Amino acid sequence: MALNPQVYANGMPVPFVCEIFVLARDGVEFEVDKIPGVRCGNVKAKGTIYLSNIRLVFVAKKPFGNFVAFDMPQLHIHDEKFNQPIFHCNNISGKVNPVIPDEQQRALYSTHSFKILFKEGGCGTFVPLFFNLLQSVRQYNQHYANAEAAPRVDPLQAAQTPVDEMMRCAYVDPNDPTKIFLQQPTHESQLRRRTYHQPAENAY
Repeated sequence: MALNPQVYANGMPVPFVCEIFVLARDGVEFEVDKIPGVRCGNVKAKGTIYLSNIRLVFVAKKPFGNFVAFDMPQLHIHDEKFNQPIFHCNNISGKVNPVIPDEQQRALYSTHSFKILFKEGGCGTFVPLFFNLLQSVRQYNQHYANAEAAPRVDPLQAAQTPVDEMMRCAYVDPNDPTKIFLQQPTHESQLRRRTYHQPAENAY
């Protein structure tokens, strides 16, 4: 994960090179723990979730202390589960490992627990696309990790995952207000990030 990834003024995340945004889902509540600079480390905020072929990005409607957005690379997500409680709204829970800067110690970074709560409308479009894309990313990564006899740790490797066929076959639930991107959003700036640690202002 990466705290407060760069976003445009309209809230859309600044994309990486080769990143393809699949959907945006407004009106969700996001919970995550172990956030530095926040009281008790726990954040609960409403906003929009963006799903791409690389990551899941939550952008808060209003800042929560120093928390504005939260970036979760798909290759770092694990223990994910779709929950359908009887007396509460449907949600996805899971854990995400941090993106560790080069030459930093893994012990200094904690795994985060997160939850995405669907409080406004259904989730019949979002949930299948998220889980199918996650599975596809893992299969792609495993295939190349086996071929090279070394695990891939770069979260941007997920960019190579094919998403076109998945999008063509996507089921659209009329009760789910998820917005699917049939073409990529355009911005005045063509800025694109190249790594998780290089500032976006210097990435072209």
